[in-house]
Amino acid sequence: MSSTSEILERAQQRSPGAYAGAVTPQEAFALIQGDPRVKLVDVRTNAERDWVGRVNIPQDQHVAVQWSLYPGGTPNPDFVAQLTAQADKDDVLLFLCRSGVRSRHSAKLATENGYAQCYDILEGFEGDKDAEGHRKQVGGWCRQGLPWVGA
Repeated sequence: MSSTSEILERAQQRSPGAYAGAVTPQEAFALIQGDPRVKLVDVRTNAERDWVGRVNIPQDQHVAVQWSLYPGGTPNPDFVAQLTAQADKDDVLLFLCRSGVRSRHSAKLATENGYAQCYDILEGFEGDKDAEGHRKQVGGWCRQGLPWVGA
C-alpha cells in the first residue's frame, strides 16, 4: 500500500491547477485510513445522502456540506462558512459528489478560500451511468467496493 505522501504526489500530477489534485476512490479510502487529518467532504445534497447512501468512514473524518440545495439545485450560499465550521485550513480535504462534477467545483472554491490541500475524488460516489442509465455500475466509491451504507 502506498504512503500518504506517495498518494498525494500522484494526485498532484492529476491536478488541473485550480486545486491540489485528484485521487481515485481507492486512494481516498487509503488516505482516510492512514492519516487522521484527512477529511472526506461529501458535497452531495442531504437528500442524496439520505436516499442513495453515504460513505462509511469515521465520523471525525466525514464532513457534509451541500454544494447545491435540494429541492431546486440552487447554489448553497453558505458553502464556505459551513466548510470552515467543520474543517481546518491545514486539513487534507477530499471532495466527493455523485459523479465528480460538483466535487471539482468545491475543491476549486475551497482552494480559493485558503484551503491548500484540496483534492477531487474521481468518479464520485455513484460513478457514471451505464448503457442502461443506471449508476453504481461504472466507477465510483460504491462500485469499487469501498465501505458505504445504503439509505
